[in-house]
Amino acid sequence: MNNKLQNIFSFIIELEKLKSILRKTKVIGTDRYENSAEHSWQVCMLAQLLIDESPYEVDIVRVIEILLVHDIPEIYVGDQIVYQHKDNEFINKEREAAHKAFGLLPELQAIWCLSRWQEYEDRETNEAIFAYAVDRLMPVLLNIYNSGQSWKENNVTKEKILKVNSAIGIALPSVWVYVQSLINVVAEEHLSVS
Repeated sequence: MNNKLQNIFSFIIELEKLKSILRKTKVIGTDRYENSAEHSWQVCMLAQLLIDESPYEVDIVRVIEILLVHDIPEIYVGDQIVYQHKDNEFINKEREAAHKAFGLLPELQAIWCLSRWQEYEDRETNEAIFAYAVDRLMPVLLNIYNSGQSWKENNVTKEKILKVNSAIGIALPSVWVYVQSLINVVAEEHLSVS
């Protein structure tokens, strides 16, 4: 048997678990929460479509590579809403989860995945900054077009929404200006505390 292929197949099957990790936002027009696998696909598409909005030189292939792996540790630690503080214990658990998941792969593929995941966490390259911005933007869009669903359910204020998602403005300044106007409308119409 080919061990390399078996390890890759085992990893891919392990990724099935990402489909069971529920996020805090619902699929628009349904009562079903989206899962992390759906989010990963959708945020990759959003990145591809918004690449021309970046004022910086960004390698979109690298961005998509980063986004494809950024949530894989959630298989073992679950999803944590961005408005909740990540303490050191959670950060360490997430790092251990990344090593566990990518450790299923042959060494070269494991190094490749782990390096993209770490790049996202460090947010020091233009690609990681852009990836983080679109990762922040996707749930904001779902909330905007779902009447602030997860913001209401989690008692998130307009001020916190704007503060936590301000990273969008670093990578996508013109997009952030427009999105802020949409947040203001949703906050005024749907959030009890703004």
